[in-house]
Amino acid sequence: MRWTELEAAVADAARHPLKEVFSREPDRLARLTLEACGLTVDLSKTILDEGVVAAGLALADEVDFGAWRAKLLSGAVVNPTEGRAATHSAERGVGSEADVKAAREARTAMKALYERIAAGDFGAVGRVVHVGIGGSFLGPALVIDALPASGPVPDVRIVSNIDAVSLERAIEGADPAKTLMIVVSKSFTTLETRMNAESVRDALGLPAERVIAVTANPDKAHEFGVAPGNILGFAETVGGRYSLWTGVGLAAALSAGWDAFTDLLEGAGEMDRHFAEAELAQNLPFMAALGDIAYASILGAESRAVFAYDERLRLLPDFLQQLETESNGKQVDRNGHRLARPSSPVVWGGVGTDAQHAVFQMLHQGTHLVPVEFLAIREPGHSMDRDHHRQLIANCIAQGAALLAGRSFEEAQRETPDEQIARAKVFDGNRPSSTVVLPRLDARTLGALIAYYEHRTFSFGALLEINSFDQMGVELGKNIARAIASGETASLDLSSKALMDRLTSG
Repeated sequence: MRWTELEAAVADAARHPLKEVFSREPDRLARLTLEACGLTVDLSKTILDEGVVAAGLALADEVDFGAWRAKLLSGAVVNPTEGRAATHSAERGVGSEADVKAAREARTAMKALYERIAAGDFGAVGRVVHVGIGGSFLGPALVIDALPASGPVPDVRIVSNIDAVSLERAIEGADPAKTLMIVVSKSFTTLETRMNAESVRDALGLPAERVIAVTANPDKAHEFGVAPGNILGFAETVGGRYSLWTGVGLAAALSAGWDAFTDLLEGAGEMDRHFAEAELAQNLPFMAALGDIAYASILGAESRAVFAYDERLRLLPDFLQQLETESNGKQVDRNGHRLARPSSPVVWGGVGTDAQHAVFQMLHQGTHLVPVEFLAIREPGHSMDRDHHRQLIANCIAQGAALLAGRSFEEAQRETPDEQIARAKVFDGNRPSSTVVLPRLDARTLGALIAYYEHRTFSFGALLEINSFDQMGVELGKNIARAIASGETASLDLSSKALMDRLTSG
């Protein structure tokens, strides 16, 4: 079994402190700094030595990684529990001829609707309220926050949470005569989305002609009262967390502009081609996923932290949390057999430098193994004094360097002779980190970055032989919530019944 070989290679690598490996492997930095599609990924401060990489490549061969990658990118079934393909790459031009053709036709309809809005067919539009949840929310929100507003509707608000506080904030001050609502739901039956859409429509008195739907179930959207000309469809084989590239991204296009949305798709398509064609040892998504496997599935790291040293990517950790944990938070393989090792770690993070004053104490001196990932961008996203950016980048580099090097007791004692205080200043070091560098943050590089994480997520699942495209774990809580909301509480445990009474009585 190749897993045994990989486990042995990881154990061997773990015996050598990371801060010493550069002297043992003179070519390490060059070998583990990978570049493609405008991204540079530095994996040299991770456990990926030559032995681990060789064993990982052997495991990939054993689990038919290449065949599963080909299935993904050709529109074959990769979601066996639901008997579906996963065709999000076809939205970027990489897929079967039929899937790419269908995606182009859907994009043509999306562009026509975009142009109608820009041309004033809906009258003056001062605000768009995008209603969706999960993948229908996180992708568009990330893009809208990351890219400058230059489209026909710069004021785009997103409602996801069923807590009406967020809804009230999204529609506060909206002029009903100048507001469009985009309702995004693959099934058009999602409870939170339906309820929020009804509330926005009723609160603003929006007529049917000012409501747009994006869905894989147009009949349900029509039942909701959306005119057929205002309904954008997308393929049932595009999962919600991979749906940004479809009409789900209409609000992002209205904010950033159609050219930017096109560039977003082209950047993602470029990463699709890199993932399809690059040798695995030089393949950015695969190599990053191999590191994730080493830490999460072999060394037992229960979480992975992501910190973007750029305010424009502040929503990236939230986006990745859904992408990775909903895709790979599984307990059985594709054949229904219980996994022998851990699957997805908890993905969390924040933005630098804020996070340094919040969670980095634990990362530097805590007792948990937490691989850390940094994202940094060479060109600043502002016109202020360049020293802001220099200080930002200095902090980013310093965190990775400090995690690696640590500080010994002897070094601490040179700062203070008090032994107790010196021991409190000891940092073990040898803590792994990786860094993703972008030359600039524009639509093309953002598209490549998001696709990189999509394929990294797929690669992790393929190595574990799990289905990364179903989400059965989401459904149970939804079903119980529907039952409770309708008054069916007889089957609840005593604690849950008591909590329901406490929170709803009176």
